[in-house]
Amino acid sequence: MNATNATSGTPPAPPPPGPTVGDTTHPWRATLDRLLVPVRHAPFTLAFLAVLWIVGAVTGSLGTGPSRHRMERVGVGVPSLAEGRWWTPASSLLWCPGLGGYIGATIVVLLAVTPSERRLGVARTAGALLGGQILGTLLGVGIVKAGSLAGEWWLDSLTDDLSVSPTVGALAAGAVLSYRLTALWRRRMRLGIAAFALVMALYVGHLQGVLRLCGAFVGMLAGAALYHRTWPIRLRHSSHTEARVLVALVVAASAIGPMVAILYKDAYGPFNSFEALYVSVQPTAQEIADACAASAQDCHSVHAVRDFYDSPAVVMSALVPLVLLVLAEGLRRGLRLAWGLAVLVNLFWMALFAYWLHDFLSHPTAWGAAPSEQSGFVQAFAEQMLLPFLVLVLLVLTRARFDLRLPHSAMRGLAAVVGGALLVACAAYVGIGWAVRDQFDPPATPGLLVGGLVSEFLPPAFLDAFTASPVPVGGIAQALFRYCGLFFWLITLVALLVTFRRPRLHTDADAAVRARELLTAHGGSNLSFLTTWDGNHYWFDAPGRAAVAYRVISTVALTTGDPFGAPDARAAAVAGFSRYCDERGWTPCFYSAGPDTRAAAEALGWRSVQVAEDTVVPLPDLAFTGKKWQDVRTALNKAKKEGITAEWWSFRDAPVALTDQVRSISEEWVADKGLPEMGFTLGGLDELDDPAVRCLLAVDADRTVHGITSWMPVYENGEPVGWTLDFMRRRASGFRGSMEFLIASAALGFQEEGARFLSLSGAPLARKATEEPPAALQRVLDFAGKVLEPVYGFRSLLNFKAKFQPHYRPMYMAYPDPAALAVITRAIAKAYLPHMTAAQGVRLMRQFSS
Repeated sequence: MNATNATSGTPPAPPPPGPTVGDTTHPWRATLDRLLVPVRHAPFTLAFLAVLWIVGAVTGSLGTGPSRHRMERVGVGVPSLAEGRWWTPASSLLWCPGLGGYIGATIVVLLAVTPSERRLGVARTAGALLGGQILGTLLGVGIVKAGSLAGEWWLDSLTDDLSVSPTVGALAAGAVLSYRLTALWRRRMRLGIAAFALVMALYVGHLQGVLRLCGAFVGMLAGAALYHRTWPIRLRHSSHTEARVLVALVVAASAIGPMVAILYKDAYGPFNSFEALYVSVQPTAQEIADACAASAQDCHSVHAVRDFYDSPAVVMSALVPLVLLVLAEGLRRGLRLAWGLAVLVNLFWMALFAYWLHDFLSHPTAWGAAPSEQSGFVQAFAEQMLLPFLVLVLLVLTRARFDLRLPHSAMRGLAAVVGGALLVACAAYVGIGWAVRDQFDPPATPGLLVGGLVSEFLPPAFLDAFTASPVPVGGIAQALFRYCGLFFWLITLVALLVTFRRPRLHTDADAAVRARELLTAHGGSNLSFLTTWDGNHYWFDAPGRAAVAYRVISTVALTTGDPFGAPDARAAAVAGFSRYCDERGWTPCFYSAGPDTRAAAEALGWRSVQVAEDTVVPLPDLAFTGKKWQDVRTALNKAKKEGITAEWWSFRDAPVALTDQVRSISEEWVADKGLPEMGFTLGGLDELDDPAVRCLLAVDADRTVHGITSWMPVYENGEPVGWTLDFMRRRASGFRGSMEFLIASAALGFQEEGARFLSLSGAPLARKATEEPPAALQRVLDFAGKVLEPVYGFRSLLNFKAKFQPHYRPMYMAYPDPAALAVITRAIAKAYLPHMTAAQGVRLMRQFSS
């Protein structure tokens, strides 16, 4: 794929055709059409959603849900079933509690029922939706009734409620669908459904949440009964990467739950009893009035907290969830540091609630609890401690998965940043606070300021929970109160996130030398010489007979072509490299790989997509005769008439007069494009400076360079058996047939030397039309190639190479997880355009948008 930089050697691409008269297709409509394709093939889902909204509109329920009278007739709950309204488990499917409920239910149905219909069929999807709704609601109502009889305060509070929502059946249908998915997506879908249902039930706490949770459970059982062929059901072992992802999702859910609950005014789930500790809330008007009635200092204090929420420092109110989300990212990458910090956070929460429970048991009246309410308080404390306890148990059980340690340099850098931010924040609060001590009530003393430091770094709900802090009343004092802690935590969280996301590479000092020796001795694919370029790291199999060159970008281990080394060890290297990446939390991606690598990857359950086409010219019988070689013969004859000759050089040994012209031609090409020169598999001037690379220059009688090509060896048993085209440039004002002339001259020269073939390499995002219908991802890549054609000329380059009558060999991108395509795409873009400026990025986006 490394001849893309050669587009200056081809005729300029014709401008894209303008819109035809009467053409009403717009880009946004085309995009919308692609997004709606899955829904269009789900008529049952669309019909159900239409009925849902029509029923809501006809009954006037879209705004605030069914009226009280209608809710009593169609809503399901303990009262409706107790009074004999047996149809309510089914009728609750056709209404939602309000406009937000209708929108949310529509999203859930589209995400869960649409793929279910396409995979399971209409009949089974309809059965899962209706059956899950009925059985899930019956099970949920039964649990609520049983909990009420057992004296569980939360479930007892739900015994008078009624609920309507199709999401109970939708989650059941999604759970059934999970049994028809691959192992990777099966776990993710089940975890997503379970996390959503648990968060809504245990944090928000409404009856609807309990019914959803039971619907998901019923769907799991139904799916196992319908599609699981072996009993008893056994848990499948997940890879290191997938296990880390699942644990990270659990930790993230424990952070997101309180943030979701805060959106509901009447959230009262068992895990939300002390919601203000997770997400601090602004004091109410009544609390402000009560504080001001108590004393002037209390009044100043409550106003300072109220003003805290009216400033950017309000971010501190969600500090606990933000910390957990950042740690979840570190857990996703398998880092021991993130695991240790997550354990400490959950231990802190358990210790904090244990301390408060002890304080409550010692002084229950100070907490405002009547004797009859004390058991409820104890239960609330116990329920609140349950979540961090369960997360802690999960972390301990999966400890072995998080074994990646940061380099000492990264740890020292992180400690320096965090420690420096802490010192600056403390010094500012104490030093400046002492200078404006009269702006506190009472006037601040060094002891009070130092004692109040702890509260500065805690959320507002923890103010004065451990030490007394001076109350700020003046402008500077209030700024210190708001922003010292915010400054520290912003620096700390950003530093943690950057450290977690920075690739950790451990390479041997002689890895590049070993890789080149292995490549020279055994060879590889036509692009394997690219593995010797700077920027690559190397994985070797245990016997040292095969290797993979790669670079890590945003946790994607992007390979440079196929494995190379002993031919019989290359296929096994695909699985070996995959395990190596899995242990480090990376997503492997074999890029510009051949059919053999693709087959080895697909044997592991990977997906693949064609990204280019290698163009190979056999040399033994090459002769530029016949009509199909007319353009090449014309270039050779014209060059001879104009006195242009082809000269072989090693770039480092070429005269300065020639190398300076080559640099000038290259810079001219880059400047003319206005966009960055691509890298990764596309060589530039730096890659010419290798003694194994041969450069062929088109030079006239005045020693003017009209064009240049570079050729990389393809080894077999220690000798070059073929050559691959890399660098191509021609002077804008020079001989127009210089590229045809240089490639034809190189082919004839290599033929005389006994080489078997010449590879013209591949053009990214360009391929020949095939009879095989392109998949969705292939269509996206084809569209990207079309959009970038006027800029980089991918398709023109492929058409140009057709002049040499090559054999076409597809080149693929093989990847293990479709869910990682977005990050893989970003990694590839960054690999090709590592130095793109902001202006070039804007220009490239304009090209896409045009």
